[in-house]
Amino acid sequence: MYDIVVIGAGPAGASAALFAAKAGKKTLVIDSDQSITKRAWVENHYGVLEISGPDLVEIGKKQAVKFGAELVQGKAVQITKGSEGFTVSTDAGSYEGTHVILATGVMTDLAEQLGIKTKPATEPRIKTVFDVTADGKTSVEGIWAAGTAAGVSVHTIITSGDGAKVAINIISELNGERYVDHDMMKQ
Repeated sequence: MYDIVVIGAGPAGASAALFAAKAGKKTLVIDSDQSITKRAWVENHYGVLEISGPDLVEIGKKQAVKFGAELVQGKAVQITKGSEGFTVSTDAGSYEGTHVILATGVMTDLAEQLGIKTKPATEPRIKTVFDVTADGKTSVEGIWAAGTAAGVSVHTIITSGDGAKVAINIISELNGERYVDHDMMKQ
């Protein structure tokens, strides 16, 4: 069983997976290869002069895998609540996790089957988002949301930061104390 299953490998999902895996949590990323970032040209992402959306997404996935996240290709089609967590069924198989992060960009179709509350979006051209707390929790205990799907701006720098925030909150909950990850300069 995974500690955290992340659905979506765009900036929010890959960033969440990177932090979760780096913290030693058994992490799975399910990627359907449908990120809207794949159509972007990015010149407003801090620390990056310019990059294509597809390159940004690939680098994010590689960073998450570098720290131990597992990556599977597939589209999540169902989430089922069990006694110990959730089963995420995809078109390629099923995976179990205690926590799920929905980093699904503009897609909120998984909300209905679990009764996750949604609300109208405020971003242009985005219709519906998951209704989340400031920590990223949805109305279903153990299911979290990050990035555009959670109502934050579609800008990659913002969605990636939101993914990191949600992962830090889950890691803190799993650890029973606030988790902080500070990288230090290598000597």
